[in-house]
Amino acid sequence: MSLNDYFRILRRWWWVLLLLAALTAGSAYVISAAQTPIYVSSAFVGVQPSRPDLGLSQSTKTLLRYYVSVIDTETFARRVIDQLQLDLAPGQLLADSTIASDDSRFVIQIEVENTNGDVANDIARVWAGEFKAWRDAENATIQREDQVEAVLLDEPRYSLDRPQKKINALAGAILGLLLGGVIVFIVEYREASVIRFSADIERSLALPVLGAIPTAEAAAGGRGRTGRAG
Repeated sequence: MSLNDYFRILRRWWWVLLLLAALTAGSAYVISAAQTPIYVSSAFVGVQPSRPDLGLSQSTKTLLRYYVSVIDTETFARRVIDQLQLDLAPGQLLADSTIASDDSRFVIQIEVENTNGDVANDIARVWAGEFKAWRDAENATIQREDQVEAVLLDEPRYSLDRPQKKINALAGAILGLLLGGVIVFIVEYREASVIRFSADIERSLALPVLGAIPTAEAAAGGRGRTGRAG
């Protein structure tokens, strides 16, 4: 197919593409708006060795994953639930939370999802506080130069995680355009062998049309005009 053929198809079917894009975009937006918003809050806890010693720093990096495994447990989740008096089971709270470490920055990130952004902030903050309290208790049993402290780097702030209504609507519009393109392709493919106009013959055979037989209506109209003239 030539470029002119594509333009011809686009001029013929552009309304189908736009209609399907509008329908799918609108549907995606409405469905997204009907969903319960989920907010995510993150608390960043810095893990600091008491002295700038290379050996202690390397040990702290190794211990970061152990610290994550300690606080990412039902024991710590239950402490958070009790302190905030949440109507949640420890397993459910763990399922809505993600705790990971960043060895390059000596940071542990506590990420919490909740339908209430303020509650998500509270959970992340209390969880970080419980980790700090645990480290303070551990530090009390060892010498000062070997201690590793936990510090909350900043107050948790929540943001909307899902649904992203605008992004979903855009994705819906793209899906509608693709679906419209498939429909147009199928229709054009089925009609490819149907000849309606002289341009269809020229496109199919790559030959110019030298003449055409007039239709019965056109012939009757021509005779009528001749009779009136006489």
